[in-house]
Order: sequence, then structure tokens, then C-alpha cells
Amino acid sequence: MDPIPLVLVHGWKSHPGIWQRLITHLPIPAEMIWIFDYSSSQKSPVSHLAHDLKSFIHEKRTATGYTGPVDIICHSMGGYVTRYYLEVLDGAEKTERVRQLIAIAVPNQGSSMAEIFNDPVYGPHVVAVLTGEFVPKRYDPGSDINVQGLRIRSRETKALRQAGLRPDIRYRNIIAANRTGDPAFFPRFLGRTWVLGHDKTWRTTWLGDGVIPQYDSYLPGTEYDLVPSDPHNLMQEPYHYCHIHLPKNPEVIRLIIQYITNPDTPSSDIFPDH
Repeated sequence: MDPIPLVLVHGWKSHPGIWQRLITHLPIPAEMIWIFDYSSSQKSPVSHLAHDLKSFIHEKRTATGYTGPVDIICHSMGGYVTRYYLEVLDGAEKTERVRQLIAIAVPNQGSSMAEIFNDPVYGPHVVAVLTGEFVPKRYDPGSDINVQGLRIRSRETKALRQAGLRPDIRYRNIIAANRTGDPAFFPRFLGRTWVLGHDKTWRTTWLGDGVIPQYDSYLPGTEYDLVPSDPHNLMQEPYHYCHIHLPKNPEVIRLIIQYITNPDTPSSDIFPDH
């Protein structure tokens, strides 16, 4: 099967360099790898970033003359922005042709981390703990338009839920969990992940990647892979399975290459409907 263009969309406070290790392993020509860079536009609302992504893909199509389907690989907020474009902005017309949306640790239901940043009780502590590693110094979540859009209670998340999934796109989710309960998985939280549960109370869980809990990634009826597939892999390099490093993780890269070269390959499991 001939390769098709691959669109790469990085996450919050990230940059295109996060994809460098993946790119070196991709079995497709460099001109077919379309890297969307919004690292200088992260003060824009999610809806504006989604419009920027739309323009970027359309410009690439015009420049190359390619009109067929693309695969999109996205990490974290990049997947949220991508879904907002495909489902909210383009959900009715379906003008953008996408074969697969391969999402790495995407907060499909909105982000518990974005919510806890804004929590008056827990927020200051969580921001302080993550400063220098996941959030910048002197970070103010209240002025972060991206984070406000990613919140579970945001109007953007509500719009995504109301829009629904597109039946013409194959959705795959790659999510991580601390399957051995190793504190070194994400040391800032002793290996656990904060989650805002269905009862609206805060707790920590092993079922997450240190930033995104599985509860946030849940997308009913879509495919998913849980990494590491073998819990013993955490004993060797536990930190490589946390949220920040997932796009560079060898197991994640192998899954991506498998799916873009053999798109009929099923994922490991399917999210239940309830």
C-alpha cells in the first residue's frame, strides 16, 4: 500500500522537536510528513488553533496537489485541537479527509489537570510541584487561554461532546498507566495522576500517565492501546512512559508505524460504551 501524508500535531507548551525520534523511524518520504507548529501561538483559543490547523493542512494540500486522505498523529492538547477542527468545525461538511486519528494521551473528555490548575485548594500546590518540568515559572493558569479551553467544564469541551465522533475516521488512542505502581514513573506525584472523578471529587490514580488519567482519554467505542503492554517494561525505564515522553517512547513509535503501514491492523482493545 502506498504511503499517505502524515500530519503531526504536538501538545501544550511543546514544539515540533518532540517528533524527531518518530520521524527518523517513519517509512515515508520527508515531503509527506506535515508538521503543524503552533508553539508560538499558544496564547490563542483552542478554536483559533483549530482554524490554524485547518489552514495548514489546506496549504499543504494546495502545495502538493494531494487531495486524498491523511493520517494524523497528535499528542495531548494537539489531539484536542485536532478533534475540535474535525468534529466541531468540519463535522457537518466533512471536507477534510482523514483515514486515522492516532491520539497519544489526549484529554478527550477535557483535562483534569487543566481543572486542578484552576482549583483554589489544590491548584497552587500542583502548579508549584510541576514548575520547571511541565509548567513555566510564574505560571498563571487563569490567564492561559489554552488551559481554560481544555477544562472539563469549558464551552470547548461541551462543543466536542455535542458534535460527536465522525464515522468516516478511524480513532485510535494510545494511553499509558503506571501498571506497577512505581513512584519513578512520574516522581513529582509519586507515580500517580490526578483525576476529577464522576462524583466531582479529586483523587489520584495509577491509571494515568502522570498528567492525563485514563478517565480523561475515554472515548466510547473507539480503539485504544495501553502502554506498556508488558508491565515489566516499567522496571527498566518507568519515566519513559509518563506523559511528557510518550511521543518519543519506542513502544509508542512501534505502534504508530504499525498503524500507518498496516492501517487494517486492529488496536489492542476498544473503549466500552459505558
